[in-house]
Amino acid sequence: MPKPTVIILAAGLGSRYGGFKQIAPVGDHGEIALDYAVHDAWRAGFGKAVFVLRRELEKPVRDHFAGKLPAGFGVEVVFQELADLPAGFKLSASRSKPWGTGHAIRAARHAVQEPFAVINADDFYGAESYEVLGDFLRRQPAASTRPHPFAMVGFPLRRTLSKFGTVSRGVCRLDGEGFLQGVVEHPKIADSPAGIRNANPDGGFTPLPEETVVSMNMWGFTPAIFPHLDRLFVEFLHEHAHDPKAEFYIPSVADRLVREGEATVKVLRTGDAWFGMTYPEDRPEVVANIRALTVAGRYPQPLWGENS
Repeated sequence: MPKPTVIILAAGLGSRYGGFKQIAPVGDHGEIALDYAVHDAWRAGFGKAVFVLRRELEKPVRDHFAGKLPAGFGVEVVFQELADLPAGFKLSASRSKPWGTGHAIRAARHAVQEPFAVINADDFYGAESYEVLGDFLRRQPAASTRPHPFAMVGFPLRRTLSKFGTVSRGVCRLDGEGFLQGVVEHPKIADSPAGIRNANPDGGFTPLPEETVVSMNMWGFTPAIFPHLDRLFVEFLHEHAHDPKAEFYIPSVADRLVREGEATVKVLRTGDAWFGMTYPEDRPEVVANIRALTVAGRYPQPLWGENS
């Protein structure tokens, strides 16, 4: 059975910093979050990384990893382009915003024939997260009967907040066996003296327990997802093709497939903490967390020394 692949959603990489070269390092030897993502995937037994990029990012990303990656670990690049639409649709002149994570995964449809993980390029998920997801994917055939067996790594809400502002999280509803029953995006979550809560459009608040399981866009799929992405993207475009801000999100796709009975999504748990830089002020804590993991022997220093 082939090793699983990791699809890294990186089309927006560097945009918040003014370009790829301006991404703030989080490791003591200039490592960025993307380095730890690739390293953790390789160490967990993934065989290939597929980077979903804008065309102008291909050279900077390839240059960044030149000479670093272990022998046998493959790399492919695909491009998320606005005009990559199903037959019968044309790009509206008003559209400049990317179509969302579901569209980004669809961009890799010709590069992946084996079970695969999906991650955000600028998030730190922890080595154990890749291990539990990799173990799940290695047990799945590339093609499967319905319902399709998919997975998601879930994190407790309290470990995904920022001290510096609100965050958007997919709040998950699980059954007693740990399968996803639904996921709803809550776009304005913050901690407060009254507890963790989401600010609602009507001015009220929805309280959220700190152990609430949330999605941080770490998914496990088989190639069976691609026909569903095509089908649901067509539906999305019929409704939103001329909305310049609408996005086709993968949590919404997973939620729809679960409700239709087309897929099951096992929610995998990990002892590792997620962390990322939602705000620039989050960086010192991320740096400190990674340094602590390195001192504890979880990562070599430098990360790519002797190809790890």
